[in-house]
Amino acid sequence: MKKLTKEQKRQAAVIAAKTDADIDLSDAREVVDWSGAEIGKFYRPPKKPVTMRLDIDIIKWLKSQGRGYQTRVNALLRHAMNSRWAARHEDEALRQKAQAAHDGLHAKRASGSIKRIHADKLRARMKDDGRSSARVRLR
Repeated sequence: MKKLTKEQKRQAAVIAAKTDADIDLSDAREVVDWSGAEIGKFYRPPKKPVTMRLDIDIIKWLKSQGRGYQTRVNALLRHAMNSRWAARHEDEALRQKAQAAHDGLHAKRASGSIKRIHADKLRARMKDDGRSSARVRLR
């Protein structure tokens, strides 16, 4: 963020000194209809640095799209997460979108999918047995 000039600081001090009753809002429209509002539009979750091992061709493709490849990775992962979440819920329209996204952009290698399926089954069995807190290393 840019630093404020002396004039901007002076103007901010004048505004801060005013009480709510002193502020004239007669020319401002009052927003009554919130039907078009988007919840969380400007929310940005906190970031955490991680180390990942990606295939070289994936990294080249991400970087070939220009600056911000890590942001694109985050967006792709978020889209996959949301698609998977929608697939597990009852809304048929969301389920169809999630399936289309999975079949197209987010199809994984067969070995990774098989490992994930086995891991999900193992976690479900552990949860059913009441051993959800046990840690298991999957290969």
